[in-house]
Amino acid sequence: MDHANPSGDLVTGTELHNYLAGRGHTITLASNLRCRWIYYRPLTLLRLVKEKNRILRQNRENKPDLWLSYHSYYKAPDLLGAICSKQLGVPYVIFQGIYSTKRRKELKTLPGFLLNRKVLHAADHVFTNKRRDLINLKRLLPENCLSYIAPGIQPRLFEFSDNYRKELRQSWAIGNETVIMTAAMMRPGVKTDGISRVIQSCSELAGRGLPLRLIIAGDGSCRQQLERQAAELLSNRVLFLGKIPRQELYQYYSAADIFAFPGIEESLGMVYLEAQSCKLPVVAYQDWGGQEAVVHGQTGLLSPASQPALFTKHIHQLIEETAKRRELAETAGEHIRRNHDLDHNYHQLETKLLALAGRV
Repeated sequence: MDHANPSGDLVTGTELHNYLAGRGHTITLASNLRCRWIYYRPLTLLRLVKEKNRILRQNRENKPDLWLSYHSYYKAPDLLGAICSKQLGVPYVIFQGIYSTKRRKELKTLPGFLLNRKVLHAADHVFTNKRRDLINLKRLLPENCLSYIAPGIQPRLFEFSDNYRKELRQSWAIGNETVIMTAAMMRPGVKTDGISRVIQSCSELAGRGLPLRLIIAGDGSCRQQLERQAAELLSNRVLFLGKIPRQELYQYYSAADIFAFPGIEESLGMVYLEAQSCKLPVVAYQDWGGQEAVVHGQTGLLSPASQPALFTKHIHQLIEETAKRRELAETAGEHIRRNHDLDHNYHQLETKLLALAGRV
C-alpha cells in the first residue's frame, strides 16, 4: 500500500482499507508478497510457503473474523489468501476477482487461469466493481456468492472550484481556447498510448483551426517521448503539468473544459470518476473502464476503440457545442454523487462482510 507508483488499483485497495478502518474495524495487512507471475518464479513460490507459515503461526490462537483479499486474476492469483483462510478456518472474501476464460487458450497464461479459477472457487464471496466482470464470474460461481459494488470516490475531495479555474486559466494565459485535460502515468504501454492518442486527436483538431489547449497531468519514463510528439504536433498548444498529488487534481479538473483519455485496456479509470465529480465531461473509449464510469450522452461521450476517428469527433463536438458541454458537465457531477459515492457503496460491502463474519 506504500508503493511509490500510483495506480487505480493502489487507490482502490487503499480506499477500501481506509474505509473499513475508519468504521472501527481492525485491519491487519497480512503480507506484502507480490504474486504477479508467481507460477514462473520459483523463489517467490518459496517465499509464499514461508509467508503462509508465518501468517498461520501469528493467527492460530487469535483468528481474524475473515480474510479479505483485494484482487485476484490470472497474472496474480491470490494463492496466499486461499491457503491461509482455509487452514485458519475463516471466511475467505475477494474484492475484484476476475475470471477470463480466454486466458486458458494460451500456454503462457494457462497456469494462471487454472490457479485463479481454483482460488475463486475457494472464496466464500467475491465482490466486483465492474459489470463486465460480474457477467464472467456468473459463469463460474453461483449468484449468491457474488456482489456488484459500483466503483466510487469521495466526491467532497473532487469539488469544482471556480477560484482555481480562474487562477489557473489566467496563469496559462487562456483566451478563447477550449482546455482539454488528460492524465495518466507515462509508463510504457497503454497509458502512454492513451496520452499519445489524445495528442494526435488534438493535433488534428488544431489543424482544422479549432482553438484549443491541451494540459497533461502525469509523469514517468515515457514523458520525453510524449513531449517530443506534442512539440512536433501541437507546438505551444500543450502544457505538461508533471505529477500532480491526487489531493490537488481537483484544481486542474476545475480549470479544464473537457477530460479526454481513451482508457485502453483500463480496468476502471479512477480519473473518469474524479473528472466528472468536478463537473468535467469525459471523452473515452467504451470498450473498457470508460463504460463503467461514464454514461454516454449524459455525462460524456464514448466510442469504440476500433474507431479512433470517432474519439476525435467527440472532442470536436464538445469544443463546438458549448451548451451540450455544460449540460454534460452538470449531469456528470450529479451522476458521481448519486451512483459513485465511495462511502455509500462501501457501506453495502461492509454490511455483507459483517454477515459473512457472523457478526450480525
